[in-house]
Amino acid sequence: MNALSNRPFLKMNGLGNEIVVLDLRETGHVVTPAEARAIAGDARSHFDQLMVLHAPKTPGTDAFMRIYNTDGSESAACGNGTRCVAWALLKDGTRDSLALETRAGLLPCRRVDATTFTVDMGPPRLKWDEIPLAEEFRDTRMIELQIGPIDAPILHSPSVVNMGNPHAIFWVEDASAYDLARIGPLLENHPIFPERANISLAEVRSEEHLVLKVWERGAGLTRACGSAACAAAVAAARKGRTGRRVRVTLPGGDLLIDWRESDGHVLMTGPVELEWEGRFAPELFAGAA
Repeated sequence: MNALSNRPFLKMNGLGNEIVVLDLRETGHVVTPAEARAIAGDARSHFDQLMVLHAPKTPGTDAFMRIYNTDGSESAACGNGTRCVAWALLKDGTRDSLALETRAGLLPCRRVDATTFTVDMGPPRLKWDEIPLAEEFRDTRMIELQIGPIDAPILHSPSVVNMGNPHAIFWVEDASAYDLARIGPLLENHPIFPERANISLAEVRSEEHLVLKVWERGAGLTRACGSAACAAAVAAARKGRTGRRVRVTLPGGDLLIDWRESDGHVLMTGPVELEWEGRFAPELFAGAA
């Protein structure tokens, strides 16, 4: 029998970003890409991101977290999913903060109220080889990349930021005017991004408000992406389009992003929702050997 058969899971969402939380801290099992795809393919456990908790690696942390996309690939950051994990581990009410670890680093989390949490996403990485890009650009506030005719590109000159995963942000007047479902896969897999990239269309509504539409690497169109909201907020502030504290509106709702000046860390605050609790059916993993 597969190690995940009959394992309990939580189906949650952060602003509509579908999240499954799976606690494997007392086991040594590591979810395989095939198992992740099997979980994503089931109607009751479908996810945009699967958040898997393992025993802590660093003293003082609560868990080491692996994050899977629907295609079975791994990501090092998911802000909406991290808030869901914070809810799951803090729901007993005995404390209001914890520390999670991913391969991208430490993620401190704190409760704001019963369903709202703040995650310290750490400092953004802004150098071309940290994002990473396939070639050098000294100024990542704008790189040479376009899609469409050379004399009339559909999109061009994105800002690029790494928030635990690579992001490209294209500045547009109206994000709804573009078919991101068609354009997104082309840009995600562009040769300039050796690790692929999350693709965002960003409208600047004011110095304190961004509107964002996101094609998520390995998952596709999403109602919300916390790391993309952080990346867009950082990119907007770097270009002087906004201040360092902004409201980011995604199709699923709003996130508050604060690029803290004192230490350069990016704080993301937003809600979570528990949809249901379930167990994985053994037959789900019949083809995931």
